Amino acid sequence: MASQSQGIQQLLQAEKRAAEKVADARKRKARRLKQAKEEAQMEVEQYRREREKEFQSKQQAAMGSQGNLSAEVEQATRRQVQGMQSSQQRNRERVLTQLLGMVCDVRPQVHPNYRISA
Repeated sequence: MASQSQGIQQLLQAEKRAAEKVADARKRKARRLKQAKEEAQMEVEQYRREREKEFQSKQQAAMGSQGNLSAEVEQATRRQVQGMQSSQQRNRERVLTQLLGMVCDVRPQVHPNYRISA
């Protein structure tokens, strides 16, 4: 019976060691996966930065002349607004005079559709 008990103890210890080895292997695998994921993420980030830099340089080459275009458009818009404001200032009195003249100069007339019933 002692030898049987000793055999069972050895089997339990062997099973325990096997479980520890499996757990250790799982931990190593998880670490390797995490490391591989981090390396892949770094590669993706580096590739994205390179592509973004390349895009920016191409965009700058294509839009280089258009950079001044937006400034020119803004300047032209300012000139048009200033022109409209000066025109409004010049014509303000004349328009107000015409408007007040039309509102205040009432000429009573009978409407053509009005019928006098007698």
